[in-house]
Amino acid sequence: MTDEWRGWREAAQAALYGDEGFYRSPVRSPKGPAGHFRTSVHASPLFAGAVARLLTGIARELNTGTVALVDVGAGRGELLTGVLEALDAGPEGPDVAPYAVEVAARPPGLDTRIEWCAEPPAGVTGLLFANEWLDNVPVEVAEADAEGVPRYVEVRTSDGAERLGAPVTGADAAWLERWWPLSAPGERAEIGRPRDAGWAGAVGSLTAGLAVAVDYAHGRDARPPFGTLTGFRGGREVRPVPDGSCDVTAHVALDACAAAVTEAGADVRTELTDQRAALRRLGVGGDRPPLSLATTDPAGYVTALAAAGEAAELTARGGLGDFGWLLHRVGLPEPG
Repeated sequence: MTDEWRGWREAAQAALYGDEGFYRSPVRSPKGPAGHFRTSVHASPLFAGAVARLLTGIARELNTGTVALVDVGAGRGELLTGVLEALDAGPEGPDVAPYAVEVAARPPGLDTRIEWCAEPPAGVTGLLFANEWLDNVPVEVAEADAEGVPRYVEVRTSDGAERLGAPVTGADAAWLERWWPLSAPGERAEIGRPRDAGWAGAVGSLTAGLAVAVDYAHGRDARPPFGTLTGFRGGREVRPVPDGSCDVTAHVALDACAAAVTEAGADVRTELTDQRAALRRLGVGGDRPPLSLATTDPAGYVTALAAAGEAAELTARGGLGDFGWLLHRVGLPEPG
């Protein structure tokens, strides 16, 4: 780490994924991402159960003996572990080839069925699932200057101080014009081209199946005027300082990611929805059990009530339920 000024993409890349970076260093993050922020995976096993049902449905459509489950940005393998446990506990399901795609080292004690890899495996058939991965793909930040000209924002590693750099040009300028135009002085944007490319590449690794990206998201009609760049450490939101001491994250323009997949020429059918709608389709509704159950089966009522509370958190408006779900059916017809 140095005190030189650099663009946010370069600074965040080093801070998150360098040898001593936030996601690679066992000293900075001994518990992995779960030690700093809570995702849907950590909120309830109902989330992994829903992904297990989604995987089972895709395996049925593909009519294949073995189906791949690729978890991009796998953390410490929590989602894969939960899905495998859900499948093992349920009726006979598909044979699963699970892959954890992650830059950090494989954690000890992980299910031996899980293959740990640095990139999505090519040519697999099944479900590729990226839960809160794209928000951690580093991007450049732009800000409109006093004349309304978008300029790159440069950051100092040691303390997170910022200054305006050169005007945004080339492909970055074209992306801003199309997806996140800036005009008023002080307006900011995160230039999502690396995320578009990363997601198109991940989807392209599937021969057939379903690719799903779940993330904090916004659409072109409702971009936040001052951007979303922030940090997390120890369960709290903090000022983003790219020194490796905290997560550096920004919400995702999932509509731009969707267009990148289509423009890459993939044979896909695309849907963009929110977590509330997606999980309800997968049986996670949040409805309270009938009060009469408390009389006939008190223990069952307590269990059902706890599950309803967890489901409500996963689907809550203003919370996890607002997460964007971007789904691409690869080489599959429209669902019935």
